[in-house]
Amino acid sequence: MINVNDFKTGLTVEVDGDIFTVLDFQHVKPGKGAAFVRSKLKNLRNGNTVERTFRAGETIGRAQIENRGVSYLYASGDEHTFMDNQTYDQFTLTSKQLEWELNFLKENMNVNIISYNGEILGINLPTSVELKVVETEPGIKGNTATGATKNAKLETGLNVQVPLFINQDDVLLIDTRDGKYMSRA
Repeated sequence: MINVNDFKTGLTVEVDGDIFTVLDFQHVKPGKGAAFVRSKLKNLRNGNTVERTFRAGETIGRAQIENRGVSYLYASGDEHTFMDNQTYDQFTLTSKQLEWELNFLKENMNVNIISYNGEILGINLPTSVELKVVETEPGIKGNTATGATKNAKLETGLNVQVPLFINQDDVLLIDTRDGKYMSRA
């Protein structure tokens, strides 16, 4: 059990039978009435984000999440196959479970799998990944008044805004948290 006064960003908790990770929290002490903790929680089973208010001092269950290293092997239709790096066991996840992550996954890529009591909840990507530009229009000289950008399609199908000097076949560093261009690799 954990006291809501001890919330930290990234903490995993169990509330009403669901597993949540704490995205944001705020301790509120109004001038009149009891103190409370306002929190923003992400459901790890379905990806929904909810805002929840707890009374100060309330205790909730702490969820012990297990992270294991796995390799992404291949996609077959709507299913994506992974292999545990230690036991070599293979398992599949659906495209619905990996909606955002598919923008960054390449074959043979190492990621971490998130599981709770044997139930696979999803994957953790590295903070940034290297992806190759497969399609972009050439930059036009004289178009650079202030931080001009253009659209680029990456090898995973993700479209990002990049500076004009980026060309086709360049390898870029992309932030997996927001899907934005960071730099050339």
